[in-house]
Amino acid sequence: MIQTNSKITFPCGKTMPNRFMLAPLTNRQSLENGQATDTEIKWLTMRAEGGFGIVMTCAAHVQKAGKGFPGQLGIFSDDLIEGHKKITKNIKQHGSLAIIQLHHAGMRSPIELLEDRPVSASDDKETNSRGLSLKEVEQLRDDFISAAVRSKKCGYDGVQIHGAHGYIITQFLSAEINKRTDKYGGILENRACLLFEIVDGIRQECGKDFLICIRLSPERFGMDIDEIKTIAQRLIDGGNIDCLDFSLWDCFKYPEEEKYQEKTLLEHFKELNFKKVKWTVAGKIYTAEDVHKVLKAGVDFVTIGKSAILHHDFPKLVMNNPNFTPIQLPVSKEHLQKEGLGNTFIQYLNNRWEGFVK
Repeated sequence: MIQTNSKITFPCGKTMPNRFMLAPLTNRQSLENGQATDTEIKWLTMRAEGGFGIVMTCAAHVQKAGKGFPGQLGIFSDDLIEGHKKITKNIKQHGSLAIIQLHHAGMRSPIELLEDRPVSASDDKETNSRGLSLKEVEQLRDDFISAAVRSKKCGYDGVQIHGAHGYIITQFLSAEINKRTDKYGGILENRACLLFEIVDGIRQECGKDFLICIRLSPERFGMDIDEIKTIAQRLIDGGNIDCLDFSLWDCFKYPEEEKYQEKTLLEHFKELNFKKVKWTVAGKIYTAEDVHKVLKAGVDFVTIGKSAILHHDFPKLVMNNPNFTPIQLPVSKEHLQKEGLGNTFIQYLNNRWEGFVK
Protein backbone atom coordinates (compact mmCIF):
# COMPACT_ATOMS: atom_id res chain seq x y z
CA MET A 1 0.00 0.00 0.00
CA ILE A 2 1.29 3.48 -0.93
CA GLN A 3 2.18 5.58 2.12
CA THR A 4 -0.13 8.60 2.05
CA ASN A 5 2.10 10.49 4.50
CA SER A 6 5.24 10.26 2.36
CA LYS A 7 6.78 13.53 1.11
CA ILE A 8 6.89 14.65 -2.52
CA THR A 9 9.57 16.99 -3.86
CA PHE A 10 8.86 18.92 -7.05
CA PRO A 11 11.45 19.85 -9.69
CA CYS A 12 11.55 23.42 -8.32
CA GLY A 13 12.72 22.05 -4.95
CA LYS A 14 9.50 22.66 -3.00
CA THR A 15 8.36 19.69 -0.88
CA MET A 16 4.80 18.79 0.11
CA PRO A 17 4.60 16.79 3.36
CA ASN A 18 2.06 14.19 2.16
CA ARG A 19 -0.01 13.11 -0.83
CA PHE A 20 -3.12 15.27 -0.37
CA MET A 21 -3.98 18.51 -2.18
CA LEU A 22 -7.07 20.62 -1.53
CA ALA A 23 -8.97 21.12 -4.77
CA PRO A 24 -9.51 24.74 -5.91
CA LEU A 25 -13.14 24.95 -4.87
CA THR A 26 -15.57 27.69 -5.89
CA ASN A 27 -17.04 29.06 -2.67
CA ARG A 28 -18.07 32.73 -3.19
CA GLN A 29 -16.63 33.77 0.19
CA SER A 30 -14.69 36.87 -0.93
CA LEU A 31 -15.87 40.46 -1.34
CA GLU A 32 -17.16 41.61 -4.74
CA ASN A 33 -13.97 43.65 -5.27
CA GLY A 34 -11.88 40.47 -4.95
CA GLN A 35 -10.71 41.03 -1.38
CA ALA A 36 -10.22 37.96 0.80
CA THR A 37 -12.47 37.80 3.86
CA ASP A 38 -11.86 36.33 7.30
CA THR A 39 -14.33 33.59 6.32
CA GLU A 40 -12.22 32.61 3.31
CA ILE A 41 -9.03 32.71 5.38
CA LYS A 42 -10.62 30.47 8.03
CA TRP A 43 -11.77 27.93 5.41
CA LEU A 44 -8.26 27.60 3.95
CA THR A 45 -6.48 27.68 7.32
CA MET A 46 -8.57 24.81 8.64
CA ARG A 47 -7.56 22.66 5.63
CA ALA A 48 -3.90 23.34 6.43
CA GLU A 49 -4.56 22.41 10.07
CA GLY A 50 -6.31 19.28 8.80
CA GLY A 51 -3.19 18.05 7.06
CA PHE A 52 -3.49 18.92 3.38
CA GLY A 53 0.05 18.94 1.96
CA ILE A 54 -0.98 21.57 -0.57
CA VAL A 55 -3.76 24.03 0.22
CA MET A 56 -4.97 25.64 -2.98
CA THR A 57 -7.20 28.68 -3.14
CA CYS A 58 -10.35 28.87 -5.20
CA ALA A 59 -9.93 30.29 -8.70
CA ALA A 60 -8.54 33.85 -8.40
CA HIS A 61 -9.11 36.07 -11.43
CA VAL A 62 -6.12 37.77 -13.04
CA GLN A 63 -8.15 40.52 -14.72
CA LYS A 64 -11.12 42.40 -13.35
CA ALA A 65 -12.95 41.50 -16.56
CA GLY A 66 -12.22 37.79 -16.00
CA LYS A 67 -14.51 37.36 -13.00
CA GLY A 68 -16.36 34.07 -13.15
CA PHE A 69 -18.72 34.10 -10.19
CA PRO A 70 -20.03 36.35 -7.40
CA GLY A 71 -17.75 36.67 -4.38
CA GLN A 72 -14.69 35.51 -6.30
CA LEU A 73 -11.20 35.94 -4.88
CA GLY A 74 -9.09 38.29 -7.01
CA ILE A 75 -5.37 38.59 -7.69
CA PHE A 76 -5.57 41.27 -10.41
CA SER A 77 -4.42 44.26 -8.32
CA ASP A 78 -1.84 45.18 -5.70
CA ASP A 79 -4.76 46.44 -3.61
CA LEU A 80 -5.56 42.77 -2.88
CA ILE A 81 -2.12 41.81 -1.56
CA GLU A 82 -2.77 42.19 2.19
CA GLY A 83 -5.56 39.61 2.23
CA HIS A 84 -3.40 37.13 0.35
CA LYS A 85 -0.52 37.65 2.78
CA LYS A 86 -2.85 36.57 5.61
CA ILE A 87 -3.85 33.48 3.61
CA THR A 88 -0.27 32.39 2.93
CA LYS A 89 0.92 33.09 6.46
CA ASN A 90 -1.87 30.98 7.96
CA ILE A 91 -1.44 28.09 5.54
CA LYS A 92 2.32 27.89 5.80
CA GLN A 93 2.45 28.04 9.58
CA HIS A 94 0.86 24.58 9.55
CA GLY A 95 3.51 23.14 7.23
CA SER A 96 1.42 23.10 4.04
CA LEU A 97 2.41 24.56 0.69
CA ALA A 98 0.27 27.57 -0.28
CA ILE A 99 -0.76 27.60 -3.94
CA ILE A 100 -3.08 30.05 -5.70
CA GLN A 101 -5.08 29.14 -8.78
CA LEU A 102 -4.84 31.78 -11.54
CA HIS A 103 -8.04 32.09 -13.53
CA HIS A 104 -9.93 34.02 -16.19
CA ALA A 105 -13.48 32.92 -17.00
CA GLY A 106 -13.57 34.28 -20.57
CA MET A 107 -16.92 33.57 -22.21
CA ARG A 108 -18.08 31.90 -18.98
CA SER A 109 -18.12 35.24 -17.15
CA PRO A 110 -21.74 36.05 -16.22
CA ILE A 111 -22.55 39.29 -18.06
CA GLU A 112 -24.19 40.80 -14.96
CA LEU A 113 -20.81 40.74 -13.18
CA LEU A 114 -19.01 42.68 -15.91
CA GLU A 115 -18.99 46.26 -17.14
CA ASP A 116 -18.83 45.02 -20.73
CA ARG A 117 -19.34 41.88 -22.84
CA PRO A 118 -17.43 38.73 -21.88
CA VAL A 119 -14.34 37.98 -23.96
CA SER A 120 -13.01 34.79 -25.51
CA ALA A 121 -10.64 33.43 -28.13
CA SER A 122 -13.28 34.22 -30.77
CA ASP A 123 -16.73 35.78 -31.09
CA ASP A 124 -19.47 33.58 -29.66
CA LYS A 125 -23.15 34.40 -30.23
CA GLU A 126 -24.50 32.06 -27.57
CA THR A 127 -22.62 33.80 -24.76
CA ASN A 128 -22.55 37.24 -26.44
CA SER A 129 -18.78 37.22 -26.01
CA ARG A 130 -16.32 38.88 -28.35
CA GLY A 131 -12.96 37.65 -29.54
CA LEU A 132 -9.91 39.35 -28.07
CA SER A 133 -7.70 41.44 -30.36
CA LEU A 134 -4.09 40.37 -30.73
CA LYS A 135 -3.03 43.18 -28.41
CA GLU A 136 -5.60 42.05 -25.83
CA VAL A 137 -4.35 38.46 -25.99
CA GLU A 138 -0.84 39.71 -25.28
CA GLN A 139 -2.22 41.76 -22.37
CA LEU A 140 -4.03 38.68 -21.04
CA ARG A 141 -0.76 36.74 -21.17
CA ASP A 142 1.06 39.54 -19.35
CA ASP A 143 -1.68 39.77 -16.71
CA PHE A 144 -1.41 36.05 -15.92
CA ILE A 145 2.34 36.53 -15.50
CA SER A 146 1.89 39.69 -13.39
CA ALA A 147 -0.61 37.83 -11.19
CA ALA A 148 2.00 35.12 -10.58
CA VAL A 149 4.62 37.74 -9.65
CA ARG A 150 2.09 39.35 -7.30
CA SER A 151 1.31 35.92 -5.82
CA LYS A 152 4.98 35.32 -5.06
CA LYS A 153 5.12 38.71 -3.28
CA CYS A 154 2.14 37.55 -1.18
CA GLY A 155 4.08 34.50 -0.01
CA TYR A 156 2.58 31.79 -2.20
CA ASP A 157 4.89 28.85 -2.90
CA GLY A 158 3.54 28.63 -6.41
CA VAL A 159 0.59 28.96 -8.78
CA GLN A 160 -1.74 26.74 -10.70
CA ILE A 161 -2.82 27.98 -14.13
CA HIS A 162 -6.47 27.05 -14.70
CA GLY A 163 -6.49 25.52 -18.17
CA ALA A 164 -9.60 23.38 -17.61
CA HIS A 165 -13.41 23.44 -17.46
CA GLY A 166 -14.06 25.69 -20.42
CA TYR A 167 -12.45 28.85 -19.03
CA ILE A 168 -10.32 31.15 -21.16
CA ILE A 169 -7.24 28.92 -21.56
CA THR A 170 -9.53 26.07 -22.61
CA GLN A 171 -11.29 28.42 -25.02
CA PHE A 172 -7.96 29.00 -26.77
CA LEU A 173 -7.06 25.28 -26.72
CA SER A 174 -10.43 24.23 -28.16
CA ALA A 175 -10.67 23.80 -31.93
CA GLU A 176 -14.44 24.01 -31.42
CA ILE A 177 -14.31 27.48 -29.80
CA ASN A 178 -11.09 29.02 -31.14
CA LYS A 179 -11.62 30.25 -34.71
CA ARG A 180 -8.69 32.70 -34.79
CA THR A 181 -6.48 33.04 -37.85
CA ASP A 182 -3.45 34.63 -36.16
CA LYS A 183 -0.61 32.98 -34.19
CA TYR A 184 -3.08 31.98 -31.43
CA GLY A 185 -5.46 30.00 -33.67
CA GLY A 186 -5.53 27.15 -36.16
CA ILE A 187 -3.30 24.14 -35.50
CA LEU A 188 -2.88 22.79 -31.95
CA GLU A 189 0.56 24.36 -31.56
CA ASN A 190 -0.97 27.80 -32.18
CA ARG A 191 -4.01 27.21 -29.97
CA ALA A 192 -1.68 26.19 -27.14
CA CYS A 193 0.62 29.16 -27.71
CA LEU A 194 -1.02 31.36 -25.04
CA LEU A 195 -0.64 28.69 -22.35
CA PHE A 196 3.03 28.10 -23.17
CA GLU A 197 3.82 31.82 -23.23
CA ILE A 198 2.21 32.19 -19.79
CA VAL A 199 4.17 29.26 -18.37
CA ASP A 200 7.49 30.44 -19.81
CA GLY A 201 6.86 34.01 -18.65
CA ILE A 202 6.04 32.94 -15.09
CA ARG A 203 9.15 30.79 -14.89
CA GLN A 204 11.30 33.66 -16.16
CA GLU A 205 9.80 36.25 -13.80
CA CYS A 206 9.33 34.10 -10.68
CA GLY A 207 12.49 32.03 -10.80
CA LYS A 208 13.42 28.36 -10.72
CA ASP A 209 12.28 27.78 -7.11
CA PHE A 210 8.64 28.79 -7.74
CA LEU A 211 6.15 25.94 -8.19
CA ILE A 212 4.16 26.00 -11.45
CA CYS A 213 1.22 23.64 -11.89
CA ILE A 214 -1.21 23.37 -14.82
CA ARG A 215 -4.80 22.15 -14.55
CA LEU A 216 -6.20 20.48 -17.68
CA SER A 217 -9.44 18.64 -18.41
CA PRO A 218 -9.61 16.15 -21.30
CA GLU A 219 -13.32 16.24 -22.07
CA ARG A 220 -16.13 18.74 -22.78
CA PHE A 221 -15.76 22.24 -24.28
CA GLY A 222 -14.20 20.83 -27.46
CA MET A 223 -11.33 19.13 -25.65
CA ASP A 224 -9.77 16.09 -27.33
CA ILE A 225 -7.92 13.50 -25.23
CA ASP A 226 -5.05 13.05 -27.68
CA GLU A 227 -4.61 16.83 -27.98
CA ILE A 228 -4.55 17.23 -24.18
CA LYS A 229 -1.98 14.40 -23.92
CA THR A 230 0.14 16.13 -26.59
CA ILE A 231 -0.03 19.46 -24.71
CA ALA A 232 0.76 17.75 -21.40
CA GLN A 233 3.82 16.00 -22.83
CA ARG A 234 5.05 19.24 -24.40
CA LEU A 235 4.67 21.01 -21.06
CA ILE A 236 6.69 18.26 -19.37
CA ASP A 237 9.38 18.28 -22.06
CA GLY A 238 9.62 22.09 -21.89
CA GLY A 239 11.10 21.83 -18.40
CA ASN A 240 9.24 24.81 -16.94
CA ILE A 241 6.46 23.08 -14.97
CA ASP A 242 6.45 21.11 -11.72
CA CYS A 243 3.03 19.53 -11.71
CA LEU A 244 0.08 18.54 -13.91
CA ASP A 245 -3.41 18.35 -12.43
CA PHE A 246 -5.95 16.45 -14.56
CA SER A 247 -9.55 17.20 -13.67
CA LEU A 248 -11.33 14.05 -14.83
CA TRP A 249 -14.83 14.50 -13.31
CA ASP A 250 -14.53 10.82 -12.35
CA CYS A 251 -11.07 9.27 -11.98
CA PHE A 252 -12.37 5.76 -12.59
CA LYS A 253 -14.51 6.27 -15.68
CA TYR A 254 -13.93 5.52 -19.34
CA PRO A 255 -13.85 8.39 -21.84
CA GLU A 256 -17.13 9.58 -23.33
CA GLU A 257 -15.77 9.52 -26.88
CA GLU A 258 -15.99 6.04 -28.38
CA LYS A 259 -12.59 6.05 -30.10
CA TYR A 260 -10.83 6.47 -26.73
CA GLN A 261 -12.80 3.86 -24.75
CA GLU A 262 -10.21 1.08 -24.88
CA LYS A 263 -8.93 2.30 -21.48
CA THR A 264 -9.91 4.56 -18.60
CA LEU A 265 -9.05 8.25 -18.47
CA LEU A 266 -6.53 7.48 -15.76
CA GLU A 267 -4.83 4.86 -17.95
CA HIS A 268 -4.68 7.33 -20.85
CA PHE A 269 -2.68 9.83 -18.82
CA LYS A 270 -0.54 7.23 -17.10
CA GLU A 271 1.05 6.66 -20.55
CA LEU A 272 2.77 10.06 -20.45
CA ASN A 273 6.49 10.24 -19.73
CA PHE A 274 6.31 12.49 -16.67
CA LYS A 275 10.09 12.54 -16.09
CA LYS A 276 10.51 14.56 -12.86
CA VAL A 277 7.14 16.33 -13.16
CA LYS A 278 4.55 15.21 -10.59
CA TRP A 279 0.90 14.59 -11.42
CA THR A 280 -2.40 14.52 -9.64
CA VAL A 281 -6.01 13.82 -10.56
CA ALA A 282 -9.39 14.99 -9.30
CA GLY A 283 -12.83 13.46 -9.65
CA LYS A 284 -14.87 11.34 -7.23
CA ILE A 285 -12.05 10.51 -4.83
CA TYR A 286 -14.23 10.27 -1.73
CA THR A 287 -12.98 7.50 0.57
CA ALA A 288 -9.65 6.20 1.86
CA GLU A 289 -10.12 3.25 -0.50
CA ASP A 290 -10.45 5.66 -3.45
CA VAL A 291 -7.27 7.48 -2.37
CA HIS A 292 -5.27 4.26 -2.25
CA LYS A 293 -6.71 3.05 -5.57
CA VAL A 294 -5.59 6.24 -7.33
CA LEU A 295 -2.13 6.25 -5.76
CA LYS A 296 -1.69 2.55 -6.57
CA ALA A 297 -2.40 3.44 -10.23
CA GLY A 298 0.80 5.52 -10.26
CA VAL A 299 -0.56 9.01 -9.55
CA ASP A 300 1.76 11.03 -7.29
CA PHE A 301 -0.89 12.65 -5.10
CA VAL A 302 -4.66 13.10 -4.91
CA THR A 303 -6.76 16.26 -5.28
CA ILE A 304 -9.72 16.25 -2.90
CA GLY A 305 -12.91 18.31 -3.24
CA LYS A 306 -16.14 17.02 -1.70
CA SER A 307 -14.49 15.06 1.12
CA ALA A 308 -12.40 18.14 1.98
CA ILE A 309 -15.62 20.10 2.40
CA LEU A 310 -17.09 17.44 4.66
CA HIS A 311 -13.93 16.92 6.75
CA HIS A 312 -11.30 19.65 7.09
CA ASP A 313 -8.94 16.94 8.40
CA PHE A 314 -9.63 14.35 5.68
CA PRO A 315 -5.88 13.68 5.15
CA LYS A 316 -5.34 12.90 8.83
CA LEU A 317 -8.44 10.71 8.94
CA VAL A 318 -7.24 8.68 5.94
CA MET A 319 -3.66 8.43 7.21
CA ASN A 320 -4.97 7.06 10.52
CA ASN A 321 -7.58 4.73 9.03
CA PRO A 322 -7.16 3.00 5.63
CA ASN A 323 -10.90 2.21 5.70
CA PHE A 324 -12.12 5.76 6.41
CA THR A 325 -15.41 6.78 4.77
CA PRO A 326 -16.76 10.35 5.00
CA ILE A 327 -20.03 11.30 6.64
CA GLN A 328 -23.02 10.49 4.45
CA LEU A 329 -24.92 13.17 2.54
CA PRO A 330 -26.97 15.19 3.09
CA VAL A 331 -25.24 16.93 5.98
CA SER A 332 -26.52 19.65 8.27
CA LYS A 333 -25.67 23.31 7.96
CA GLU A 334 -24.26 23.05 11.50
CA HIS A 335 -21.83 20.33 10.44
CA LEU A 336 -20.55 22.46 7.55
CA GLN A 337 -20.18 25.51 9.80
CA LYS A 338 -18.16 23.39 12.21
CA GLU A 339 -15.96 22.39 9.27
CA GLY A 340 -15.17 26.04 8.55
CA LEU A 341 -17.59 26.92 5.75
CA GLY A 342 -19.23 30.33 5.71
CA ASN A 343 -22.94 30.78 5.09
CA THR A 344 -22.38 31.91 1.49
CA PHE A 345 -20.47 28.72 0.69
CA ILE A 346 -23.15 26.60 2.34
CA GLN A 347 -25.89 28.36 0.35
CA TYR A 348 -23.90 27.84 -2.87
CA LEU A 349 -23.61 24.10 -2.14
CA ASN A 350 -27.33 23.93 -1.38
CA ASN A 351 -28.20 25.63 -4.70
CA ARG A 352 -25.62 23.82 -6.83
CA TRP A 353 -25.60 20.24 -5.52
CA GLU A 354 -28.99 18.71 -4.79
CA GLY A 355 -28.90 16.50 -1.71
CA PHE A 356 -25.69 17.98 -0.26
CA VAL A 357 -27.15 20.13 2.52
CA LYS A 358 -30.07 19.00 4.70
